[in-house]
Amino acid sequence: MSVPLLDLTRQFQQIRDPLLSEIEAVVVSQQFILGSKVDAFEAASREFVRCGHAIGMSSGTDAWLAILMALGIGPGDAVITTPYTFFATVGCIHRVGAETVFVDIDPVTFNLDPAKLDQCLRETCVRDADGVLRTQNGNRVRAVVPIHLFGVCCEMDAIMDLAAEFKLDVIEDAAQAIGAEYPSRHGVLQAGAIADHAYFSFFPAKNLGAYGDAGMATCRTDSDAERLRLIRNHGMEQRYFHHTVGGNFRIDALQAAILHIKLPFTNEWNARRRKNALQYATKFASEGLLEFITLPATPFAGEVESHHIFHQYVIRAERRDELIKHLAAAGIGHGVYYPVPLHLQECFSYLGYRAGDFPESELASKETIALPIFPELRDEEIDEVVQALKSFYLS
Repeated sequence: MSVPLLDLTRQFQQIRDPLLSEIEAVVVSQQFILGSKVDAFEAASREFVRCGHAIGMSSGTDAWLAILMALGIGPGDAVITTPYTFFATVGCIHRVGAETVFVDIDPVTFNLDPAKLDQCLRETCVRDADGVLRTQNGNRVRAVVPIHLFGVCCEMDAIMDLAAEFKLDVIEDAAQAIGAEYPSRHGVLQAGAIADHAYFSFFPAKNLGAYGDAGMATCRTDSDAERLRLIRNHGMEQRYFHHTVGGNFRIDALQAAILHIKLPFTNEWNARRRKNALQYATKFASEGLLEFITLPATPFAGEVESHHIFHQYVIRAERRDELIKHLAAAGIGHGVYYPVPLHLQECFSYLGYRAGDFPESELASKETIALPIFPELRDEEIDEVVQALKSFYLS
């Protein structure tokens, strides 16, 4: 039996009728740019994330770029993040002309390691005569971007404390974490509502996916929301009167309508992913496979309900590359996120990093593999995946 890494057709069948009805309503209205469908989705998203403001954007990448522009981050500035993430996180920092400073990941969660961030701020960066924190290249450190990778939140209390001490903005990369919860000392918070700014991706493969590209920026204050709305629409409020230089980052009304239909199912779909992850854990253990693989960490299990949303189910695996060939031959869907950490990507070689600079990120890129986890995955398909790993390691 072949098992897909993702099958969106199964989800579509669950919501086919209301979805097609909503798509038809948008087409009949002929209102495709912003408007009531976007307003409705933004209001529902604000309530779902429990944030101050939600601003629909044309993609997660554009949402992140708009936040950078809204904060005025550019040449002479620097932003701290990890090299073990999707390209867009650093690509946007590059596009605004700022310097990227990398900090290694926690090998257990794959998220930014607060201890390594602390070390970077205190030992790698330096304060100038005016007390401004700067990189070795002289750029002012403006922000830190913790990435809630694969659907589990970073250790945000520690990161927020460091950011407050060093007067840095925190922008959550919540692209893979819609619905994930974090047990902060201030109470249970959702990804995207912990820091002052955050961004989400609604790429079709995400837990909440559009039928094309779409994204969202979130923020706390009215003034930040107003600026983000201007920036997404060419800096224009009244037509042809431009208050600032922005871009065409508007979410399509059609995508907003689709996402509004799907949003109420998100917690249910995330819960199914957790159920699938629990089945994997139980079956891998019973088959004696934990000697060869390391399961995804769930650091907040028992503290919050939505402790992990498993956008991807990423394990560490011995002989990973051989396992990939075995799974491919068996028809088992799989993926590698990410095979080359960003500090070793050719396009970022100008940053001056070398192999060995971030050993945990480099090791993760060589050892990890994602297995099928989507909500509609069937029990027999999970069994098939487990048996494929068993035949590889124990035959």
